[in-house]
Amino acid sequence: MSKNRYDLDPERLATTDEHGNRVYLHPEDVKGRWKDRRKVVYWGLILLYLVLPWFYINGKPALLIDLVRREFTVLGFTLHGMEPILFFLMLASGLFFIAFVTSLFGRVWCGWGCPQTVFIQAIFLQVERLIEGKARQREQLEASPWSIEKISKRSLKWAVYLLISLHIAHTFIGYFVGPRELFLITLGSPGLHPTMFAATMVATLIILLDFGWFREQFCLIACPYGRIQSVMMDENSLVVAYDAKRGEPRRGITERAAEGDCVNCYNCVKVCPTGIDIRRGTQLECIACTQCIDACDDIMTKLKKPTGLIRYSSETELSGGIRRLLTPRSVVYFVASLVFVSSFVLFFRNSTHLDIVLLRGQGSPFQVSSDSLVTNHFVVRLKHQGGREFAIELQSQDPDIRVTQPISPWKVQKSEVKNIVFFRFEAKHLMNGSRVIRINLFDHLSQSVVATKEVHLVGPVE
Repeated sequence: MSKNRYDLDPERLATTDEHGNRVYLHPEDVKGRWKDRRKVVYWGLILLYLVLPWFYINGKPALLIDLVRREFTVLGFTLHGMEPILFFLMLASGLFFIAFVTSLFGRVWCGWGCPQTVFIQAIFLQVERLIEGKARQREQLEASPWSIEKISKRSLKWAVYLLISLHIAHTFIGYFVGPRELFLITLGSPGLHPTMFAATMVATLIILLDFGWFREQFCLIACPYGRIQSVMMDENSLVVAYDAKRGEPRRGITERAAEGDCVNCYNCVKVCPTGIDIRRGTQLECIACTQCIDACDDIMTKLKKPTGLIRYSSETELSGGIRRLLTPRSVVYFVASLVFVSSFVLFFRNSTHLDIVLLRGQGSPFQVSSDSLVTNHFVVRLKHQGGREFAIELQSQDPDIRVTQPISPWKVQKSEVKNIVFFRFEAKHLMNGSRVIRINLFDHLSQSVVATKEVHLVGPVE
């Protein structure tokens, strides 16, 4: 019996030949309930990606990452100049949440939410099928010598790829500058905004080459997630798995009369976007896209056998046990994620409050004027992370201390502003040459005190 071309050595990737050269995969199309579900999710994510920046809330896009102004806007709330601790807590929260989800549902992100999978499966592969035909036709075109037909089909395909990549890249850049501003910029000459034009072209090139040419190689070679998933998963994690107890021995590989349900049709391999054989168990290259489930269910239905030979399951269930939804591993990930999220919320709430720092001015710590008034000079720095505006006036709680600020009220519209403030008083109000007073930051916009600060004043010792 000759060996099937899909039956590769376990140590060899389907995307390479015996000499290590790349083999371009042309996965066959498949129909089924899982594909229908993925299609709804894919197009929902694509529409969200394309439409989200065009929704404006409080005069700003629903999501905007303005690196120039150091502003992060989400759903109408603007965060100015995110502090390192907030960025770290947000990153750590995301990592532990991904670890928690992976411990429960395996690589669900790769098959259902990753832009690499979503755009390739929903758009780029569909364009390829429309122009070059089904899998066998594409394979024949790949193996055929260059001709007018091959050149015309490839040129048309890459031209469409380029248009799609341009649109995806412009939307991506729109998240950083605002879609309306980007639209007006694109109507002008590239020379007016060379940096933005270069960034858009680089993004277009990356998307074009990645989604159009590199494809599954990113998942196999470049993406670290597949390499660290084994640390996050255990025998109770949900994965796309082959039921060997039911399927083995496969048809045609044994002389025994009794055979399993697997007919060794290799349809599960033919439809796999990374070219793996799921019957060899959970593999790093599996992105849990469920293509093999639909392909196998289709064959089982035609043979009038129960579906589910390949299905979402866990190692525990396949071995006859009962899957535990929560395990010590998943609980640790969940608790760590909850701790970091709570810390982020706490630090975030504190960072949106107006923070005041008073730095004593350079030179002498105090001056005595001709009218015997003592003056303390301070540089005041105000910081806040939120998008709220303030009109601040510094008011002393001590009637003997007069506060003078050159600009009053002091408008605070950015994440950090500085100003100069003078405290004037008679020396007799000091005790041993110093005094601690409290000042209020009165906001004229809200007509309320938004913060209180202690100030240490100094003067001559009488």
